[in-house]
Amino acid sequence: MIATDQCCKAHCFVLTGGPGAGKTTVLAQLEKMGYACMPEVARQIIREQVAAGGDGVPWQNMPLYTRLMQTQTIAAFDAAPPAGTCFYDRGIPDVICHAQLNQLPVDASLHAAAGRLRYNRQVFLFPPWEEIYHTDTERKQTFAEAVRTCEVLQQVYQAYDYELVEVPKGTVMERAAFILARIALSF
Repeated sequence: MIATDQCCKAHCFVLTGGPGAGKTTVLAQLEKMGYACMPEVARQIIREQVAAGGDGVPWQNMPLYTRLMQTQTIAAFDAAPPAGTCFYDRGIPDVICHAQLNQLPVDASLHAAAGRLRYNRQVFLFPPWEEIYHTDTERKQTFAEAVRTCEVLQQVYQAYDYELVEVPKGTVMERAAFILARIALSF
């Protein structure tokens, strides 16, 4: 599903996986280490919508929330620095996964964006990890839903010709070191 007029940002790497698998914590560590990092737009949308009294949150208006995710995830792709390693907390294919999991139609422009706007082919997959999983005011999914999300993410990223690299369980530093070592092998 790769478009011929694609824009590839080979210096940009996606961290993905079901909710509560440790992506955001590792991303924060990579940022402390001096790497450019793009935060997850889903949590940002929830915070903004709650603060503004909007209904674009998953528990009120899932179609609106999904459209906001699509728009902001594409904008985040465009906002990446032009050079230097950059990490994303989720990518455009994650929005497709979200739509599929919630039985929403996937907009043709979202499919086109996922095929045209390309990150590095290596995508770092954080598998479900029940010992660290917890819910909060923004993460309301059960662990079973987190597992299902990871399964669908794998299918979606593979459909868009990404190579999934599973990040092993370990300390935050061990997981960050694994990612950096893997990236070093690709350059």
